[in-house]
Parts: sequence; C-alpha cells; structure tokens
Amino acid sequence: MLQQYIKGFIEEQKIPGAVIHVQRDMDVLLKQSYGNFTAKDGSTQPITQQTIFDIASLTKVIATLPSALLLLARGEIALDDSVQKFLPKFLHETVTIKNLLQHNSGLQADLSPPVQRDEVRNILEEIYQLKLSYKTGETIVYSDLGMILLGKIIEEVSGKSLNSFADNEIFIPWEMRHTTFNPSKNLLHNIASTELVKGQYVQGEVHDEKAFLLKGVSGSAGLFSCVEDLVKYAQYWLGISKQSIIPSEWMDLCHSHLCQHRGLGFEVWTGKDTVPPCGRRWTVGSFGHTGFTGTSIWLDPKRKLFVVLLTNAVHYGRHFHVKEFRQGVHELVYDIYISN
Repeated sequence: MLQQYIKGFIEEQKIPGAVIHVQRDMDVLLKQSYGNFTAKDGSTQPITQQTIFDIASLTKVIATLPSALLLLARGEIALDDSVQKFLPKFLHETVTIKNLLQHNSGLQADLSPPVQRDEVRNILEEIYQLKLSYKTGETIVYSDLGMILLGKIIEEVSGKSLNSFADNEIFIPWEMRHTTFNPSKNLLHNIASTELVKGQYVQGEVHDEKAFLLKGVSGSAGLFSCVEDLVKYAQYWLGISKQSIIPSEWMDLCHSHLCQHRGLGFEVWTGKDTVPPCGRRWTVGSFGHTGFTGTSIWLDPKRKLFVVLLTNAVHYGRHFHVKEFRQGVHELVYDIYISN
C-alpha cells in the first residue's frame, strides 16, 4: 500500500521520485528508491539508494544543531549566551542561542524582499540590522535567519568554517561519508537536480537562494546528503547505534525542552497545535524536521522508529504536493508498521 502510494505521486508527476527508509530499532522495515530526474545536461537519471539530495533545511538539524551541541557540551557556548556576545553587529542583546534554536527570537521568517539567485546582497549584514518582528520568546516563527546566525556563531567560536567544523567534528566521526556542503563536481552524476532555473536544472549547487549567496554554506541550508548517511544520523539520535561525540543528555534535551511545539532545532509532536509532518497518530514526543526541496526525517524515541524520506519535489516547480505526500507516507507507516 505504501509503495503504491509513492508510485502514484510519481505517475501523476507530483514528485519525480523518492528514496525511503523505515526502521524500527535494528529492523529495516522498508528500504526503497523510485523514479528518476532530469539532469543539468538534459539526460534522464534514475533515483537510487546512492542518490545524493540537496536536503535544504535539514541542514539546520543535520549540520548546525550537532555542531552547536558539541560546543555547548564543551562549554564554549551556553544556551543563555546573547547572540551579540559573538556577533556584535547584531542589534538585539536579549536574543540568545536558545532563542535561535527554538525559533522564538523575534526574527521574521525570511528576508524581505525575497532573495534571488542572481542578486548581489550581503545576507549577514541584512540580518544583523533587522528589527525584531515580535517580542523575543513570545511565540514561534520558524526562521531561516536565526539558524544562519547560529551557523556564523559556530564559525566565530570554533575559528573554522561551518562546513569544515561539521565535517571534521560530526560527519567524519559519525561516518556520514557522503554528507557535505558544496559537493565535488565529480559527484554531479549522482546528485538529484532540483528546480528548473532559466532553462536549466540546478544540480550540485544549493537550491536555497540565501545559502547560494553565502557561497553554498549556511546554518540554514546548503547541505547535501544521502539516505545511508541520514539513517546513521537517525540511529545515533535514537540510541540504536552508539556514539561518543555528543553527550546523550544534550541530544535528549533537543526533543524534551520545549517552547510550544519546538524543541532545540527540532519540531516536536505535542498532541495538539499544528499537525506535524508525521500526522496526528504518531507518538506524542516524536520529533523531526523537513526541507523545502522535499526532504524529511522523523523519529519516534518511544518506539525507536524512524523514517527518512528524500525527494526533489521542486523539480516540477514550487507548486508541489510535498506536504500532502509527506503526511500520507507517515500515516501509512503508522497503519502498516505500528497499528498492526
């Protein structure tokens, strides 16, 4: 039923293809790839288990969050540290690192006017000078801008670029060998293209416009990865696989220390408020994140169940059906593997 559902979206050209991995503890329940994409050179390429995707805002929790947790665990930063302590050009001294992680800083969702790929704009300077759009801590407004700032803080504190820090401190120790910013041109044949821009598909370059102007590396977007690496990541978060890089208490805090439906970095299903990407029936306390290109990872710590779902839904433009698709997939996972 689940595979037919996915194939139906592909046949109706709502998505070009997908890779899915469903696992409960050590048991792999489903591992499959579907469909194909049009490459930058116009050729048709299959989507496989080895396909590398632009994971868009999953960057926030795959690269930026673990990097921040490592610095927190080392005592090099603290949740209550002011952003201004590290980025003095930022105007608002009451905004903290925790506010950035919980998306309640007061920053608006995005820059206005929206950033275009062919513009010349100083993204960081614009964010530094923004006025707050609401009182810090008062509500949740999911914001790329706060995570861009957090990526910059990681660079300032570590003395390394975000891509270098994440690679050496997180991805290499966790054996996430195919996860990177600005992937090598040698990998181009294996990277799913995203959107058609000026008559040519974007492939091997970041889709997100702000990250593009930030030379492919930001705390909000820019990361490329594959299902194999994201499965390893999920296993570490659920304790299925053991790691010693980030203390488990810091990882647990990310989905237990809540402001409304936001933990640290992650969205958390509270059983009320907005229906999450996993739908209403998953266990309260399940957590995850999504990416604009059509990617997601969702985890249930009680059942040690997780779903990695990768698509390049923007391949057919931005009027896509990924929200409907994502919820449908996770509801079917519940029906097939949990309720039965």
